[in-house]
Amino acid sequence: MIGRFVAGVGERVSWVFRRTAPDPFVLAVLLTLATLGLAVLLTDTSLHRAVRYWSGLESAPGRPEGSNTGVWSLLAFSMQMCLILVTGTALASAPIVDRGLERLARLPRTCAQAAAMIAAVACALAVVNWGLGLVAGAVLARKVGVSMESRGRAAHYPLLAAAGYLGLMVWHGGFSGSAPLSMTTEGGIRASLGAASTATPIPLSGTLLSPMNLVITGGLLVLCPLMAWLLSPKDASAMRQASAFGAGATKPGRPDVAESTDPADSVRLPSPDERKPLLPRILEDSPIVTVLLVGVIGWWALDYYLPRQDGAIAWGQSGLQNLSLNAVNLTMLMLGLLLHGTPMRYARAIERGAVGCAGILLQFPLYAGIMAVMRESGMTALLATRIAEVASPTTLPVLAFLAAGVTNLFVPSGGGQWSVQGPIMLEAGEAAGVSPGVMCMAVAYGDQLTNMLQPFWALPLLGITGVKARDIVGYTSVVMVAGGVWIGLWLLVF
Repeated sequence: MIGRFVAGVGERVSWVFRRTAPDPFVLAVLLTLATLGLAVLLTDTSLHRAVRYWSGLESAPGRPEGSNTGVWSLLAFSMQMCLILVTGTALASAPIVDRGLERLARLPRTCAQAAAMIAAVACALAVVNWGLGLVAGAVLARKVGVSMESRGRAAHYPLLAAAGYLGLMVWHGGFSGSAPLSMTTEGGIRASLGAASTATPIPLSGTLLSPMNLVITGGLLVLCPLMAWLLSPKDASAMRQASAFGAGATKPGRPDVAESTDPADSVRLPSPDERKPLLPRILEDSPIVTVLLVGVIGWWALDYYLPRQDGAIAWGQSGLQNLSLNAVNLTMLMLGLLLHGTPMRYARAIERGAVGCAGILLQFPLYAGIMAVMRESGMTALLATRIAEVASPTTLPVLAFLAAGVTNLFVPSGGGQWSVQGPIMLEAGEAAGVSPGVMCMAVAYGDQLTNMLQPFWALPLLGITGVKARDIVGYTSVVMVAGGVWIGLWLLVF
């Protein structure tokens, strides 16, 4: 009874979003215009100045100016996101990884089992590192969708893709959470909140390893797969197979073999030339160059993951304690090169994955501009201040959580959002007698919650799976509501 009710709600909400939700690029443009308008209405910022903030021509007094401000402030991050997409896709296409994923993808027998498995894997890996969870969830969703169709089993591919995105619902309570990690040292506090911040370090025992976070994040690790299971359509006619989205089709006469129809796979790539001269053939089509580069990266990996001090491994200084996006990308580059074997095989895999970067390249500058206007005009600080003024010690964490969820729609960056909201929320918490760790996690939970509505982080997943944002947001929004209730209740308890 509950499963049929939840599935029905999911189908109705998905139906509405499929018919009303604009393309992510159009949404980014609309959010840009809305942000400019709100800056003029709610603050003393003129439209001319708001546009200058947006374009990077001007920063608020006291902030450094330069070429990488406004719409250009996420250039480095955009490259990181492109790399996480293409290196993750290339790694997944390596023969040995592909076979392993194929075996895993063949385990589910029903759509509900498939959605729950994908969500469990994506969420578990996102607790370790959000980038890892995002790429793994997307690749696994695609593989499972193709496998289910090739075996003649009914599956709703948009739900599988949505399940692969659910890791972004738990990431800020995990070990790559930018807000709690930035608060562990004085240097991190200065970098995230500014040199003038008077905040004191918060140990992980007060944030990520606190009883509150263990309950909330641990519960989400169960809730997200459960919701994915319950959202599975009960009517076979509602199923939409992977081939409808270009993710795979069945070869005629071979129901057990899937043939990709992804536009990325149809890109005309240079084929190996058996008649190429000896030296290029040795350098391009043998493992020699790959082994040399893998050796260099491997040297870094040993020093990063297994640092030694006084002849013993210093686990407390290991990169495993705080995986960065750059470290994940470099690790996936090393593993991809190693598993593909030759430079040209890996180069072709990268070229196929690069097609999915179009959305990132087009939309990230717009969101960077939105973030700049929100920050420089003072709108984010205004929202946080208003919340702090009306809250009581009991309701302050919940209201901070909700405010962070709204802000995330305009500033879809955990670190960027914390840098603006953090000082106000910490000050409000101190005045109300609320623990700094609780306030930090309240903002972190709000940031991750509305990722289920904000297509910013979904762009790599959309590129890998081939679905549109409107296809998945109906399902992710239902999970968002359930997760929001869970988080809000425990914030009241703690």
